[in-house]
Amino acid sequence: MTALPVLRPSRWAPLAALLTTSVLLTACGSGDGGSGGGSSRPKSGGTLTFAVGSDAGCVDPQQVGSNDTIYSVRQIVDSLTDQDPKTGRIVPWLAKSWDISADATTFTFHLRSGVTFSDGSKLTAQVVKDNFDAVPNLGALGTLAEGYLSGVNSTTVVDPLTVKVAFKQPNAQFLQATSTHTLGIESSASVKKSPQQKCSDGIVGSGPFVLKQYVQNQSITLARRTGYDWGSSRWSKKGEAYLDKLVFKVVPEAGVRAGSLQSGQVDAISSVGKANEAALKGGQVTLQSRANPGVVFGLGLNNSRPLLKDAKVRQAISAAVDRKQIADTVFPTGTQPATSVLAHTTPDYADLSAGLALDTAKAKSLLDAAGWQADGDGIRTKDGKKLSLTITWFPNSATNQPALELVQQQLKAVGIDVVLKQLPVTQFATTLQSGDFDVVWGNVTRADPDILRSSFSTRLGNFYQLPASSLDTALSAQAAITDTAKRRQLVAQAQKLIVQNAYNVPVVELQTQLGVSKKVHDLAFDSGSRVQLHDTWIG
Repeated sequence: MTALPVLRPSRWAPLAALLTTSVLLTACGSGDGGSGGGSSRPKSGGTLTFAVGSDAGCVDPQQVGSNDTIYSVRQIVDSLTDQDPKTGRIVPWLAKSWDISADATTFTFHLRSGVTFSDGSKLTAQVVKDNFDAVPNLGALGTLAEGYLSGVNSTTVVDPLTVKVAFKQPNAQFLQATSTHTLGIESSASVKKSPQQKCSDGIVGSGPFVLKQYVQNQSITLARRTGYDWGSSRWSKKGEAYLDKLVFKVVPEAGVRAGSLQSGQVDAISSVGKANEAALKGGQVTLQSRANPGVVFGLGLNNSRPLLKDAKVRQAISAAVDRKQIADTVFPTGTQPATSVLAHTTPDYADLSAGLALDTAKAKSLLDAAGWQADGDGIRTKDGKKLSLTITWFPNSATNQPALELVQQQLKAVGIDVVLKQLPVTQFATTLQSGDFDVVWGNVTRADPDILRSSFSTRLGNFYQLPASSLDTALSAQAAITDTAKRRQLVAQAQKLIVQNAYNVPVVELQTQLGVSKKVHDLAFDSGSRVQLHDTWIG
């Protein structure tokens, strides 16, 4: 199979053979995700100041998983391919074309000539090989990248501008993986640095912006890359970006971010919550929303914990959660309760809403059957021990704490005591890897269902300490099959196994909602509901 260069993909272009998607995109005041009003002509120059709620403590795109930091570091690196957010189609970027073997074990990328990194070094097949070969050495923060490249047999330099990636078995997800920021291509000099150095000092990329300054927990400053001329085929502007500078300020308080946008101190803000919607609507602000594809926000259960080894307890937790109440009370308008472990915008999503309905009577019955008896204070006990769990959470979204306080109340209603434990955002990945938790609140964004394998396969990270089961078989098979209909069936099977066994408790879809000044134009979502700022301008 060969993908040929595409300059401006039609909205109705056929989907790539290995990918299908159905993406919901809504934006107040802008038809297809771009911000700004009026019909003035785009112009170069200016600084965009973007207030975000948190800092991941790392400025290496290959190691960052938090949206607030991805917004900035995405601008530093280019990827081999890009993904159209409207169609899911994979289109050229650093690779002008590619060939995929009939069994999807070998991917050969033909690189654009003339691409350079901001240190002056050239993009070559060897640089791509260096990047992919170094992924297993990224450590605790590189698990997502490692999952994308799991099963790789070799990466070979065919000629200076041709690189071949061969897998031990068919790997249907890999083409989409090459469109992500996680596999963004960094210079050979950056690849040679330790993961810790890359996190603290940043990396050299070929992207439209260059990292100028990083002050942890305060700000990330980027400058326009002079001479940039190899943007994604999706972008409307050729050559350099419009904006001179991007400044991402860390402002943890949602109300302060909203006030800063209203007063004009900043031009855009992340994570607009329900409490601030009314104040921002109707003024000089556009609210832009898009549901994130991938694993929804939910309770990541440590299935090796004594309490959570019992499927009845896990299933009782799931049945006790009122997803609609949480979505309607805490999250931005339009947020949907989880109807599967995958968001509805994810390719091959299956609607499992019947199995995720609130049923407190069922929850109580399951706990009774598991031997947990109601006590005088309402918290159940068994063999002298209270039914108590700790949910670990991280302040990377203003909705996390109020959502979990509702979960706490809902579980208490069926006799489960919940303790909420906050940790710094920087400890998210290490907490998952350590296994030192009962329950973790989180989500993972990716516009491909293979995110289930990355998150739940016992043959990969197995963050949630699942036992080996038929789920592994389904997850491995969907990654290895090239027949789209059969892959859809396997992905549906995997979703059902996760929901029915309550290996994870899906709660609510993450809807990214940004507030953007109306003087900012063409700030649009990419396929992962993050932003690409090359085409953005101020006027």
